[in-house]
Amino acid sequence: MRNKTKYTLQRMRKSKVSYLFVAPYMILFTIFTVLPVVIAMFLSLTSFNVLQMPTFVGLENYGRLFLKDSVFMTGVKNTLILGVILGPGGYLLSLICAWFINELTPKIRSFVTLLFYAPSISGNAYLIWGILFSGDDYGYINGLLIRLGFINEPIQFLQNTDYIMPVVIIVSLWTSLGTGFLSMIAAFQGVDKTYFEAGAIDGIRNRWQELWYITIPMLKPQMIFSAVMSITSAFNVGAVITAICGYPTTDYVAHTIMNHLTDYGTTRFEMGYASAIAVVLFVLMISFNQFAKRFISSIGK
Repeated sequence: MRNKTKYTLQRMRKSKVSYLFVAPYMILFTIFTVLPVVIAMFLSLTSFNVLQMPTFVGLENYGRLFLKDSVFMTGVKNTLILGVILGPGGYLLSLICAWFINELTPKIRSFVTLLFYAPSISGNAYLIWGILFSGDDYGYINGLLIRLGFINEPIQFLQNTDYIMPVVIIVSLWTSLGTGFLSMIAAFQGVDKTYFEAGAIDGIRNRWQELWYITIPMLKPQMIFSAVMSITSAFNVGAVITAICGYPTTDYVAHTIMNHLTDYGTTRFEMGYASAIAVVLFVLMISFNQFAKRFISSIGK
């Protein structure tokens, strides 16, 4: 053990310049990521209303979450549903769209990339969907369905429990082409073309075979990154639901853990309880991300 520690310290001394360059990032990462997680874990064991000092309550917040808070359990169910659909769905959508865009000419590729990426950074994206699914005659979808004779009166897409979740899934998928999508495009651009020539000699005859046997195995790092981003964004769905459907949704049909966290953290200011919710969400995201990493790493082995 001592020899191992001594060896590690020697390596660190030899690479001190490298550590110096990495230090700014590590300091910021520790302050703004690691430290908040540690603080949240501590506060989750307390009763804290922001105005008074935290009072240690042990696992009481977690017992209240899983045994007494039925709305939270509804949020867990909805979050898992959205995570299972939006995580793989957003990931596959990013992969397919990136592959499609990679086949275009450079000038058209730049324009189409901006077109696909714009919804994820647009502040007015939800406004468009709100107008499309508006529950009166002025809503474009209702107006079209009435004009075509499919319905006689407007459908309350954003209040009817049968339609809220499908609308949320559609909007979330539409806005899911973010950083992971850009990384996939960059990865496709970085594939060495000589591999395709070698593949043609070895018997690969079409673009689908190139994608499966050459491109995907070479894109594992970017695929893992994109999967992590997709899963993280899927579990963080909350703002889109509030922006489109308001808070709370009818019968909490689209209520998520993120909505619950926002409610207790920014409205009720029960920070100890909100921290417990955040810790549960953190554990879920880490678990699903680890599963995605192992699954993608196993491809091609």
